[in-house]
Parts: sequence; C-alpha cells; structure tokens
Amino acid sequence: MPATPDTDAVLNALRVVIDPDLRRDIVSLGFIKDLTLKDGDVSFAIELTTPACPVKEQMREQASAAVRAVPGVRSVDVRMTANVRSASAPETGRPPLPGVKNVIAVGAGKGGVGKTTVAVNLAIALARCGSRVGILDADIYGPNVPIMLGLTGIQLSTDGQKIVPAEKYGVQVVSMGFLTSDDAPVIWRGPMLHGAIQQFFREVAWKDLDYLIVDMPPGTGDVALSLSQTVPVAGSIVVTTPQKVSLADSLRAVKMYQKLNIPAIGIVENMSYYACPNCHHEADIFGHGGGEALATQLEVPFLGRLPVYQPIREGSDSGVPIVVSEPGSTAGRAFVTVAERAAAQVSIAAHKAAEANKGKIPLIQVR
Repeated sequence: MPATPDTDAVLNALRVVIDPDLRRDIVSLGFIKDLTLKDGDVSFAIELTTPACPVKEQMREQASAAVRAVPGVRSVDVRMTANVRSASAPETGRPPLPGVKNVIAVGAGKGGVGKTTVAVNLAIALARCGSRVGILDADIYGPNVPIMLGLTGIQLSTDGQKIVPAEKYGVQVVSMGFLTSDDAPVIWRGPMLHGAIQQFFREVAWKDLDYLIVDMPPGTGDVALSLSQTVPVAGSIVVTTPQKVSLADSLRAVKMYQKLNIPAIGIVENMSYYACPNCHHEADIFGHGGGEALATQLEVPFLGRLPVYQPIREGSDSGVPIVVSEPGSTAGRAFVTVAERAAAQVSIAAHKAAEANKGKIPLIQVR
C-alpha cells in the first residue's frame, strides 16, 4: 500500500529551507501558510517578510524539491507571497503612522552626494519588486523629488479630510515642491519646518504602504529632529561618496541618527566608480572603499556601491529614473541590490522586534 504523506512529514521536510537573512528555517519562522494535503497532492504558500527577496525563486525550488522527496507525494504547488512587518515598535509620544508600516529616512551629511537620486530609485526599485511604497520629500528647502519623477506642475488634491498623494511609477509622492512655485524660496524657521513635517505625515492619506521613503535634507538639522519626534522610524540610510570630506560628514550624519534613536539600516556609497562605456575600465575617480570602511568602523550594514553613469543624471533631469529607463544596466541592477539589502535589514529588525515583544513565533496555518 503506497505511503500517505501527513502534515508532520511535509513540515519536517521543509525545515531544510533556511531564510538567508533571518537564518532560521521557514517552518519555525511561521512562513508556511495554507498547507493542504489531498491524495498525495500538497499545496502551501511561503509568506516572506518582503517582496524584495532576491532568493525567493531559489527558496521556492528548494521547498518544492524537499516536499517531492516525501514518500507518497504526487505533486507540489508552492505559492510565494509576502507580508511586510513593521520594524518600529510604538513609543510614547510617537504613535504609529496610519497606512504606513515602515518609515525609512534617506539622509546625507552633506549636499551633492546624490541622496535624492538614491531615495527616488530606491523607492521605485522596491515598488517594482512588489512592495507598496511612498516617498515623502522632506528636503523642504530643495524639494527635487517632483523633478526626478517627472511630476512638475502637479497640484495635490484632498479627499475632503486629508491630502491625496500624487503617484508615479507605482509610488505615492508628496513634496513641498507641489505646494510652491519653482522659483519661490522657502524661508522658514525651525517651528515652521516642524509644522510642515507634522502635516506631511499626519495630514496625508498614505495608503497601505510597506515602506515610506523620506528624502531628508542634507546635514544634521531641524528636520531630522522633527522626524524623530513625530513618528516611529524603522531606520536610516546614509548616502556618501568615497572621498574623505564626504565620509567625515557622513560619520556625523550616522551619529546624529543614532542619538535620535533611529537605527542604521545601512550606508550607500554613491559615485563609487566610473566604468568607461567603451573599454569598460573602472576608475575610482573619487577614491575607493571609503563607504564600506565607514560602515565597518560604525558596525552598520554596507548596502552597496553605485557607479558614476551618465544616464543616471539624464534620468534624474528628465523624470525617468535609471531603474525605469535601464533596469538591466549595471547601474540599474546596483540600485535594485541596494533596495533588496535595505528591505532585508528592515525584515531583520522587524523579526527581532516581534520576538522581543511577543516572545513566540506565529503558528503555522493548516487546513
């Protein structure tokens, strides 16, 4: 009589599949959902903690192969899903932001390092991986996000109660650039900045976001302080370039976020190298390895290097970012890698927070 597989046999087989970021098997992590067995036909879903998982297909194949090896199994149907968890525990005075799971600040110690370019491409890359993403342009004095997304001249509307974000490339967008004319300078003191940040967070109808990317002003000023006082922040990404001047300022930026109790998601080294399009020779025109060395010094994750590449600049000027215009290019793939690594760090933080708060892992759903 042929063997009949049971739930325990299938789950035991699936314990060989390890999440590379959380470093535990997908069964003990509670990733197995809707497990069904009928006459040797097995069906289940693997619910990851982010759609931006670079190894999800390998995990699907490994899970399928493991279950097929169970005696009596005739067929296996594996569905890959994702449920992004919040990495921010609610704190007194900083209630959770409605409609947003994770707020991620993208900052820099100085201007001119490509912070907004990184923020915009990061948001689009996460959206293209299947996440629900928004971007808040908190660089009040230099709101360039609308230019980079091709949204100049846009007027925001309301739903009768809150501001409705604009949308481009699957990303919800709010910026001071939508509220002022292109040539009008914003000359505000600290209290006015704080009020604007409060409005952008609390009076905008953000809709079901996994990640809200906040493009911060450069330096260590009022907006960062207002951000830390307004909402729980999942973490910060600091953009630097390899030369010493930028690294010194980036060190201050990371220290600032740490003092504000905003954990470091990681450091990105922009303008890391120039690759000649003709001979493909790589030249370290701004130095080499400074961003990674800084990450090592501070014991924070290094998210990756981004090249000097003319279409990146052209895309920012034309409103068609590189992850849209050339997703398969070296530069486009580099931005996607940064997005995947950033999402992984948020997942790790969310998992640690869940274990600390609950003390147990969610139960497996079997039906």
